[in-house]
Amino acid sequence: MDRIEGLRGRLIVSCQALPEEPLHSSFIMGRMALAAREGGAAGIRANTPEDIREIKSMVDLPVIGIIKRNYADSDVYITPTMAEIDELTEAEPEIIAVDATVSGRPGGMSLDDFVAQIRRKYPRQLLMADCSTIEEAVHADRLGFDFIGTTLVGYTEQSAGSRIEADDFYILREILKRVGHRVIAEGNIDTPKKARRVIELGAYSVVVGSAITRPQLITKAFAQELEGKFSN
Repeated sequence: MDRIEGLRGRLIVSCQALPEEPLHSSFIMGRMALAAREGGAAGIRANTPEDIREIKSMVDLPVIGIIKRNYADSDVYITPTMAEIDELTEAEPEIIAVDATVSGRPGGMSLDDFVAQIRRKYPRQLLMADCSTIEEAVHADRLGFDFIGTTLVGYTEQSAGSRIEADDFYILREILKRVGHRVIAEGNIDTPKKARRVIELGAYSVVVGSAITRPQLITKAFAQELEGKFSN
């Protein structure tokens, strides 16, 4: 647990690139994690066992592991079934994150049953709940998730239009009031000042992804700003 305690008040960098993205490569994600560690990151969030293994070969930092996989009968795509849990445990991430929203799960399984299934098979595995609403976070807390995340705020039908940073992080502040487990702030935290603010509010740690590890999006922000400047 000392490694997990090292995440308190610190930055976790999400090193992910999907197949359609330019940096999609376990090799590249391993080097991205190395760069993140050199910059001061205390942990890494990563997608797929292959990336996790490569990252662990490069840095000695705790990893939040996920598998993004689509199922035809479900809107849930972050570690949706036991198949993904089984694959992830072989790569030994310290924490596994799963979608903990009310969105329909593969096969119609409830989140309650899914968590119970994981706990029976892997009782020592730390779990993080990726939530999109205050109510989902409260429910995940009651189910005994080790960490509650704001990862999916604004990305689900039930949270459409929501933004984690709105009204000085109102959603995060409400979650912090209502849950007992550690809260990890994540989602659209794209500046150092926002990262600092969520820690000041009481988040256990903060995950930043695209603002650090997706150069195509960073470049786009600069390019669009210049386009706006010279089109006026």
